[in-house]
Amino acid sequence: MAANNTSSHEHQASHGSLKSYVIGFALSIVLTIIPLVVVMNGMLGRTATLLLILIMAVLQFAVQLFFFMHLKDGENARWNMSALVLGIIILLTIVAGSIWIMTYNQVAH
Repeated sequence: MAANNTSSHEHQASHGSLKSYVIGFALSIVLTIIPLVVVMNGMLGRTATLLLILIMAVLQFAVQLFFFMHLKDGENARWNMSALVLGIIILLTIVAGSIWIMTYNQVAH
């Protein structure tokens, strides 16, 4: 017996245009090459290089979310963004708590 779907609401997957995919791909390449060139040529000091890599990683994360995962598209965009923010808060809490515990729970000999 075949199931007959008579729902009046049709779900359509939102897909980006070729232009948005090309822009996202180009940004991904640029955000990967910048830290690579800086590290390979020793252009910055250690702290500045680490900071640059961190900034480029965060920007790369944003590009992936908006251009390829369509975070702000569709009918559940608000819920998707809320879930992402909650996940980031939980992640930062765990990482910061772990660093705090490892830093201040050292036993002096």
